[in-house]
Amino acid sequence: MKAIKDLFLSLTSALLLTLALPALHAQAALPAGSQAPAFELQGALAGKPLTFSLQETLKKGPVVLYFFPAAFSKGCTIEAHAFAEATDDFRKLGATVIGVTAGNTDQVDEFSKLECRDKFAVAADPGAKVAAEYQTLMEMKGKTLSDRTSFVIAPDGKILLSYTDRNPEAHIQKTMEAVKHYADSHS
Repeated sequence: MKAIKDLFLSLTSALLLTLALPALHAQAALPAGSQAPAFELQGALAGKPLTFSLQETLKKGPVVLYFFPAAFSKGCTIEAHAFAEATDDFRKLGATVIGVTAGNTDQVDEFSKLECRDKFAVAADPGAKVAAEYQTLMEMKGKTLSDRTSFVIAPDGKILLSYTDRNPEAHIQKTMEAVKHYADSHS
């Protein structure tokens, strides 16, 4: 009887541990109200290399920072097209858009031309180091990538919006609403 009880306890413990493991790897993105970690990354705008500095860009106004898993993947292309279409509206509100990816980092130059339509910069995040600081990581096919998460950051570095959703559709709407709210309250 003791052997059966011990086996039951072992199996129960193993099951509970197995169920808990995915939660250990899941991270919630930095929430609204947090201070945005400063960073500088290499990237491209309209296919031309650039160095993107969050601190320098915040001096001009709010920043729409969106992380996406990999250049040229289906969802990321849809999202890039949508941000490209909205970039002029973001600019009218004083905001700068920047996309950051840990996937296919060697293709950000081409992605900035084709999928971002020369409208906004894309930065490479090799090893997902910046994504880790923003707590927006995911595992895909054995690789650590940036999850699809959008942030709106005020010029003082405070995160106004933190939105994670693997579906790219609502990211533009959510970030635009946050930028408009910021612009209305600071005009």
